[in-house]
Amino acid sequence: MSAGRPLEVAPTAPATQQRERIQHIAAKLFAERGYRAIGVAEIGDAVGLGRGALYYHINSKEELLFNIVVRYIEDLVIFGQGTLQKEPDPRQRIRRLSRYLMRVIAQNLPEMTVCFREADALTGQRHKLVSDLHQQYQDVWHQTFKDGEAKGYFKSLPLVALKGILGMYFYSFLWFRPSGKHTSDEIADIFADMVLKVLEKD
Repeated sequence: MSAGRPLEVAPTAPATQQRERIQHIAAKLFAERGYRAIGVAEIGDAVGLGRGALYYHINSKEELLFNIVVRYIEDLVIFGQGTLQKEPDPRQRIRRLSRYLMRVIAQNLPEMTVCFREADALTGQRHKLVSDLHQQYQDVWHQTFKDGEAKGYFKSLPLVALKGILGMYFYSFLWFRPSGKHTSDEIADIFADMVLKVLEKD
């Protein structure tokens, strides 16, 4: 280590837990009332921290939004890319992708509402990073469709059809309720059946 360079200290477990708590409460506020309608003071009141204490854990409201969004999109990308490697059958791959996506939405509904509805409020490099992650996740599905086409299972669909299919999943945050008639897995299987029916060769 060079002389005079400060030692970087990793966050302690309590600090990490506090940051997680702040992000979850902020996500609920953003999901209920919209990112632009919520101020830093309101976030501080909701988490029970004064402005100075809150800024110990966050640098800005936009960074808070970015951290909420990027965590879950990265998780979807990592799972999706792993599924590309592990599941050779594109039909089963669609079922696995479907179940995982709906589970993430169902188990993290405020955060996923923010991911799909508020990400456009990000600016500059943060916006670009999130857009790139969304593209990587779309590429996972696109590659799955292409693999199914190459194996003779699927017909060719235009890219706009893929965007429509993903929109069916993404916008389930508008109506999904944990106490609803269907579990996330049941919804995922219904969606997967619909996707496979659309892709099925005539």
